[in-house]
Amino acid sequence: MIEFFILNIYSFQSAVHLSDTYVLVHGAWHTGELLEPVAQAIRAHGHMVIWRDAFINDADAALAQSAYDKLNPQPYKTFTEAVQLNTALAEMMIGKSYLNFQQDAAMPHSMPWHPRLSERLGLFRLVEGQGSHEVCFTNPTLLADKIIEAGRD
Repeated sequence: MIEFFILNIYSFQSAVHLSDTYVLVHGAWHTGELLEPVAQAIRAHGHMVIWRDAFINDADAALAQSAYDKLNPQPYKTFTEAVQLNTALAEMMIGKSYLNFQQDAAMPHSMPWHPRLSERLGLFRLVEGQGSHEVCFTNPTLLADKIIEAGRD
């Protein structure tokens, strides 16, 4: 099943014809590169296409493209094979914090990062902030502040 969203964000009138700009937002199993043939076909009809991902929903198109150009593909096995630990995270006698950025739309709202993943930590400090999955690109200072907050005490 192919999952992606197509958003027609705005239209503008050119001197020759009406041209639309489409933002392609792919699902977790796809990349912007996979949708490039689709983008080429849309461009062939005289429209503009902008890459955009749910991971960086708080950036403008230029920053989203710059971030995309720097990212690496995530190996499939990270989704299918659990990490084997000698001790469960909740049993580890170390300080634990969980950073949750509230505009992170990388996962469906029915499968949120917190508390679905954070509850595995046992006792932990919850640190929340405003930002997307890629806040390291959109607001690195905020991320640094939240990391310091998470590590206090």
